[in-house]
Amino acid sequence: MPTRRAPPKPQRRTGVRAAAAEATREAILRAATKVFARYGYVGATVEKISRAARSVDRMIYYYFGSKEGLFIAVLERLYADMDEAEAALTLDETQPLEALVALIRFVLGYYRAHPEFITLLNSENLHRGEHISKSLKARQYSSRAIDMTARLLAAGQAQGLVRPGLAARDVYLMIAAAGYFHMANRYTLSAFLGERVDTPAAVEAWEHHVIDSTLRSIRTNPPPA
Repeated sequence: MPTRRAPPKPQRRTGVRAAAAEATREAILRAATKVFARYGYVGATVEKISRAARSVDRMIYYYFGSKEGLFIAVLERLYADMDEAEAALTLDETQPLEALVALIRFVLGYYRAHPEFITLLNSENLHRGEHISKSLKARQYSSRAIDMTARLLAAGQAQGLVRPGLAARDVYLMIAAAGYFHMANRYTLSAFLGERVDTPAAVEAWEHHVIDSTLRSIRTNPPPA
């Protein structure tokens, strides 16, 4: 009489396991972003992060190696998200000045819409960039923004609208600095000036000033003040 074979044990599909692992990793990253933003690098313990992620400490070590590894991953994600948002911009290079205005509005608006980005960069600057300097990805996230700015400047120069000799890096840093400083220091600036700098009217006025200042600094023949 032939021997009957036991039915094979059901196995979880690799795709299901991979999806569950990615969901766990994403949950930890989201929770870590909030915890690091609230407590800073030192105050954000692994225990607080795993509790916020509804996970366990060992999963943080499994996916990220250490708290520092997780912090670096959080910073990389923040840069990557802004890089992806910039990639989605549709800028008409045949109208370089108008396109540059759109880029300025995007940068300033992105900082306002993502205060955790500012908070975490402030935290990392307090550590003199100790952690992000260990990232193998950080530098690549600036390339798209600089290239985009370079193309707009080149198009403007070709049309005689933009003066030659400008470094795209410097122009982009000027725009980013204006947005970053205003957002990062909005509370102390409001106290110092005796007026809110984050009201809709004040934000609109600052954005207009940044646009006007940037265009005047790059144009071949800026209009009179």
